[in-house]
Amino acid sequence: MAKISKKIEDLMSAISFAEEGEFNTAKEMLKEQRRVLLAVKKKQMDKRTFRYAINACKRIGAHLDILYISPDEDMDPVLKECLLEIDNEGINYRLMRKSGCIKQEIIEYTNSKKEVIFAITESLKNLDVDCKAKGKRLSDAWQNLKCPLVVVEDGI
Repeated sequence: MAKISKKIEDLMSAISFAEEGEFNTAKEMLKEQRRVLLAVKKKQMDKRTFRYAINACKRIGAHLDILYISPDEDMDPVLKECLLEIDNEGINYRLMRKSGCIKQEIIEYTNSKKEVIFAITESLKNLDVDCKAKGKRLSDAWQNLKCPLVVVEDGI
């Protein structure tokens, strides 16, 4: 019910802007916030994967969510460099730090964020690293991933 109420409120605000001749503002308010998820692991990142994500976001007009899997709080130098590039490109992004199984984190994030249209990662072999629950439940969840998965490069 809260979602419907929010959509009605957004629609009414857009109508008000349109009535005042602010058509671009009204259009922006009605545009869905599509997001691309980039899932990377510390010390296993490649700038080409970031470039792929940046280009995809620019082409389709989406925001970028970066799921950074790291066992500690230190930021990978490659990530720092890529974040500067993302800023320079004018891409709106969110950085989320997690630890553990990248596969599980991708599943949980895409299940909770319906606006994610696809997920990007670098290597199929790194998806199972640090995964404790390798049983049928994780496999079933992976098979039912709520969006397409793009693997840019298999291994670094």
